[in-house]
Amino acid sequence: MAVSAPATEVLLPASREEAIEAFGDGAGVTVLAGGTILMPEIAEGRLRPGRTLLLVRAGLGGVHSGSSTIRIGATTTVAELAELGLEPLASAAANVADLEVRSQGTVGGNLCAPPGREFPRGDLQAPLLALAARVRSAGPGGERVDEVDSFLAGEGTGRLVLELELDGPPDAAAHAVLDRPHAHSYTPLAVAAAERDGVLRIAATGAAPRAVRLHAVESSRDASDALADADPQDDALASAWYRRKMLPVLVARVLADLKEAR
Repeated sequence: MAVSAPATEVLLPASREEAIEAFGDGAGVTVLAGGTILMPEIAEGRLRPGRTLLLVRAGLGGVHSGSSTIRIGATTTVAELAELGLEPLASAAANVADLEVRSQGTVGGNLCAPPGREFPRGDLQAPLLALAARVRSAGPGGERVDEVDSFLAGEGTGRLVLELELDGPPDAAAHAVLDRPHAHSYTPLAVAAAERDGVLRIAATGAAPRAVRLHAVESSRDASDALADADPQDDALASAWYRRKMLPVLVARVLADLKEAR
């Protein structure tokens, strides 16, 4: 006798305030924005959400530029970021998957993407680290703002992303990606960097289960230190060995581009 899956309760807030209230403390809530990560998980039976919070009407999208701060709503699409012109975020966004995914996927979903089973996720995490983004979220204790570093390190677990806050364009920025034609548009490895007032921030996607800052390279500006903060993994796109070989190459390319841009 077949056992039916439990019914899903769908929550469809019509405003930011309603979304925060519906999310509550996040217990038992699955957040669905673009769905490019969650829908395949649901279709394959790996995820069976009980309560699903749909953000499509919550008014959490859009880019708002102030005199010194850029605010990006959580449901802003990857395609919109590709057109924003803020490097290295725009280049990374333009490289995400294909047009269909970029038009549907959101910056909040990409930021919160857990490590993939067969390939890296969260292509935008590295440029957001490089740009020292700040994450405004809601959850237990109310609204708060976290540095993206701490958010990705675990402080963002169980929280609803509302928007990202970034300073204006950096003095110099660069992005380098390992393109593999047979990789079905997934990104095996990428490096993003930004320099502001002489301070370098550089991060990599695909060099660990989630994006990581390359602190040793930031200090030395030497590509040979690229592996000091990396933990490459084997997956369907590339081996850990290959990633270890290619990460210093991409870092060297980014450092050269930064030097030329200065």
